[in-house]
Amino acid sequence: MINPFDGVRIALGALKVNVLRSLLTMLGIVIGVGAVIVMVAVGAGAREMIGDQIRSIGSNLILVVPGATTQGGARLGSGSVHTLKSSDAEAIAKECPAVKFAAPVWGEVTQVVYGNRNWRTRVTGTTRDYFPVREWNIRYGRMFTPDEEQHAAKVAVVGSTVLENLMGDAYPLGKVLRIKNVPFTIIGVLDKKGQSPRGDDQDDTIFVPLKTSQYRLFGTPFQDEVNAVLVQAKEVPVIREAEKQIDELLTRRHRIGRNQEKDFTVRNLTEILATAEKTLNIMTTLLGAIAAISLLVGGIGIMNIMLVSVTERTREIGIRMAVGARSADILAQFLIEAVVLSISGGLLGTIVGMGSAYIFSRTSGWPALVSLVAVGIALLFSAAVGVFFGFYPAFKASRLEPIEALRYE
Repeated sequence: MINPFDGVRIALGALKVNVLRSLLTMLGIVIGVGAVIVMVAVGAGAREMIGDQIRSIGSNLILVVPGATTQGGARLGSGSVHTLKSSDAEAIAKECPAVKFAAPVWGEVTQVVYGNRNWRTRVTGTTRDYFPVREWNIRYGRMFTPDEEQHAAKVAVVGSTVLENLMGDAYPLGKVLRIKNVPFTIIGVLDKKGQSPRGDDQDDTIFVPLKTSQYRLFGTPFQDEVNAVLVQAKEVPVIREAEKQIDELLTRRHRIGRNQEKDFTVRNLTEILATAEKTLNIMTTLLGAIAAISLLVGGIGIMNIMLVSVTERTREIGIRMAVGARSADILAQFLIEAVVLSISGGLLGTIVGMGSAYIFSRTSGWPALVSLVAVGIALLFSAAVGVFFGFYPAFKASRLEPIEALRYE
């Protein structure tokens, strides 16, 4: 039986005879392996980026919004009517065992002025519990005190984007900015959060105490009304239980009958993350499968060129058989050549794929995470392609009659 190392050495020598033809034959494998690696890397990067954006909102997060009720025969969407109060948030925090924090929010986008600069941003009234719900730390300064919340104090915690646009490098704590011509003292600056899953700048925001927002800035059509309630469940496994408890509690508090439409909607943002990841996994799989077609095309190219090689080297095969080579040796030799060809293409494709993923990430700003598992699978698949498509030409070569092969011109 032929020594595998000798077989590889002979195969490399045979491929060197027609370098250009060998490279063109490998091209399908190179493109296929490279495309699979790039597609999987981009898909993994997108999944990581969207996951980070959703996690930046907060973990174990449940959003309660008003709406999803019926008025005048028309079913309104969530947030289209105003039925939530800050007292609902207090009740959720106290009466739902699976809930850790509940924070009401009330605000709108408005103009903010500091000195001769102005900036349009979202001003949100909320409570101290909002920041642990969002897992949002104060970079320096402090958050509101209970006394400031109770007495509707004119104090503000600002995001980094607002700070950069209004004050530049100036020290912000203690400075006074005007929101709707009402003076507010800056008491804290938030850590950077980056973009939300919708692409909004989460740092372009200002937070004030809830009562300050309701009574000093924007007012409310109904007493104690809020836009939404952000809820954090105690743990991931109890999120669904927390949703159920919130739903039952608000149904009782709002006196909603069995056959009536609910005037609130409970959303689980963890499910949004799971759905986004599932969608990306499907897309990555589909793109990888499409890219893998190039590997099959490359395999057909290998079969074609190996059949040509068998025809061209018929006399060589006859001489080898005449000096003692067995059919199994001829089969192994040509099979090794096909595998070497496909693996060489796979290695080149890996280099091309990793390089392309890096260039794509640098030029587009989109993360591309190269998976070693994907690289390994692509290489194994390319070797399998070599075995599968190289077997028939190798088998054909091994079945040649020595005398007929020697007489072949």
